[in-house]
Amino acid sequence: MNCTCSLSANAQRYLAEYRTILSDMINAMESAGLTNSISGNFISRMLPHHRAAVEMSRNLLRYTTDLTLQRIAENIISTQTESIAALERVRRTCTRTVNARSSVAGYNSQVESIIDAMFARMESAPAGNNIDCDFIREMLPHHEGAIRMSRTALQYSLCPGLVPILNDIIKSQSTGVRELRELSGSLACR
Repeated sequence: MNCTCSLSANAQRYLAEYRTILSDMINAMESAGLTNSISGNFISRMLPHHRAAVEMSRNLLRYTTDLTLQRIAENIISTQTESIAALERVRRTCTRTVNARSSVAGYNSQVESIIDAMFARMESAPAGNNIDCDFIREMLPHHEGAIRMSRTALQYSLCPGLVPILNDIIKSQSTGVRELRELSGSLACR
């Protein structure tokens, strides 16, 4: 990550909290107990992913005065909290859906590549004194990672209860990506 020597006190506090959230998410996703259930594996990794989005948004709300970004962050908190609840509801049933070893190996390989790329982009997101732009640069790869993970899971045999949740993730986070990119342009984030 970047040197914090020229950052304001607020930017340093924001960045320190972001780094803690990111580290916790990485640790939880990397230590998720993987099984022979693609549905269960997806849920085990997506739960800490969603929780991180909620915490990232709460962190932003302590600092931003941009009304559009406040609305986006509040929407992330709402939709991700609903998705966490939905994932928790289907978790027990979905972990019973077992896949062939070759399917699990293929899925895990694809998802690990997606996750590694997402982690790398989030860890290297430029930090500055514009916290709004920092958040956008951090959340874009986070959302894009969830979309890619969900689309990848849909290529495999899944627990039926998980499919609508995946479609909701793709829809809500695609909207979020579009909104963040538009706002990035109007805020002149680089």
